Amino acid sequence: MFSNLISRLISLASGLLFGMGMMVSGMVDPANVIGFLDVAGHWDPSLAFVMGGALLVFAPAYWVLIRRRAQPVCRAAFHLSQKKRIDARLVLGSVLFGLGWGIAGICPGPAVTSLSGGRFEMLVFVVSMIFGTLVSCLWTEKQEKAAKITIEQH
Repeated sequence: MFSNLISRLISLASGLLFGMGMMVSGMVDPANVIGFLDVAGHWDPSLAFVMGGALLVFAPAYWVLIRRRAQPVCRAAFHLSQKKRIDARLVLGSVLFGLGWGIAGICPGPAVTSLSGGRFEMLVFVVSMIFGTLVSCLWTEKQEKAAKITIEQH
């Protein structure tokens, strides 16, 4: 019970730190992201500097603290995907994510962070993102049930 509380508090602190970093760096403003993606127009390299700064902080910490760990700090084991191949679902999901990011100028983390600013368009974005996730989960569940029925019939 106590370790679960500690795990949740660490998760909360990590999320808050991430959100503050996104706000301080200006990456919750879709104009900054769209400016970075506009390489043929008025390109704004500030996002590259934000990512580079994050790598400069994370890379040494990874090599010293994380790389050699046999298990995560707050869990008994790592949970990695068992899927090893690139399939149509992965490609479609990646394309939809990229298109959404390019059109809206924001990705899920900064969108959730920007909810604290009370911007209605971010609320619409996050609600749409949650709706899309639920539809995807329902679709996947339906496909898995259909595949199970097909296997059982043979």
